[in-house]
Amino acid sequence: MITTNDLKKGMTIEYEGKLYKVLFFQHVKPGKGQAFVKTKLKNLDSGATTDKTFRAGEKIEQAVLESKRMQYLYKDHHYIFMDTETYEQVPLSEASLEDKKDFLKENMEVSIVFYKGKPIEVELPIFIEAKISKTQPGLKGDTVGSSNKPAKIETGADVQVPLFINEGDIVKIDTRTGQYMERVTK
Repeated sequence: MITTNDLKKGMTIEYEGKLYKVLFFQHVKPGKGQAFVKTKLKNLDSGATTDKTFRAGEKIEQAVLESKRMQYLYKDHHYIFMDTETYEQVPLSEASLEDKKDFLKENMEVSIVFYKGKPIEVELPIFIEAKISKTQPGLKGDTVGSSNKPAKIETGADVQVPLFINEGDIVKIDTRTGQYMERVTK
């Protein structure tokens, strides 16, 4: 058990039988009356966010999470991941992956967070390298411009890339934002 004074952004708690991730918290001490903690919580089952106010010092349950390195294998009806130590396979639905599915490449190593043996979140590497599978032809000589054009990478995600990027080029993408970082030369 922890108190509401110990809350931090990104912490996972169990409240009223549900699992929540703290997105925002603020300790408030009004001039008159008792202090309280305002929070914004994300329900990890439904994805819904809610605002909740707790009394300062109120006890809540901190969720004990386990993180495992797993390898993404393939997609059929579900996305299949394999534990790299035990070779156990874990299927995850498309809904549980949210927008992270757009950056999954076969054989990619990811971290999957478990709560009481149930997978609740997939953590991708911060950067991935992916081949451009479709985009308009690049413009010759435009290597400094700040203009961008749409492109599709091999995982199926749509990203904005500079005008000089062509089909077949390998680029580095930030998986947190989906932004182009740089062209990779090999």
